[in-house]
Amino acid sequence: MLELIVNNFVTFFVVIDPIGLAAIFASLTRNETQSHRDHMAFRGVLLSAIILYLFYFAGDVMLRALGIEIAAFRIGGGALLFLLAIDMVFARQSGLRSTTSEEQAEAEARQDISVFPLAFPLIAGPGALTTVLLMTGGSHGAAASGALLGIMGVVLLITWVMLVYAQKVYHLLGETGTNMVSRVLGVVLAALAVQYVVDGIRAAFP
Repeated sequence: MLELIVNNFVTFFVVIDPIGLAAIFASLTRNETQSHRDHMAFRGVLLSAIILYLFYFAGDVMLRALGIEIAAFRIGGGALLFLLAIDMVFARQSGLRSTTSEEQAEAEARQDISVFPLAFPLIAGPGALTTVLLMTGGSHGAAASGALLGIMGVVLLITWVMLVYAQKVYHLLGETGTNMVSRVLGVVLAALAVQYVVDGIRAAFP
């Protein structure tokens, strides 16, 4: 139980990457007032929480409707998270954990980025949604499900705090410091992603 909680917390935290997200948010909102940034941060985290919790409760039904076994999804999801980890280690920005150049330009022209690109795809992006579905398939019992729901809430709360203080976090760490943290977290995510693949293979070929 404890191992399940720790593994899922680390995975979800690394995928969301609140520190790296704060740097992106600071860049996109550098010309906005603090009150407007706070409003966008709260709204973005709230909307992404709704998306993620919906995926958590509907994920198992979705997989069954598509005829996808959890073992297959663990292998595919682990591979996706491994690609995400590679992006983090090499400090690359891709559609898995950030916006494309076209999306970045569109976001900079917006006055309110809480829905796009903050809620989706920066917070509730492909990596986070995949992680939620993997968490759903790995949970057993009411206690484990409650713990996983709590993990999601804690990480989203941390994300909100990081966004509120995004300017200070970015000024403190700078681009180099932010990339260094992302690289370390990327190595951890790579190991967890491989474990998901291994568990999926074991379940598919017992």
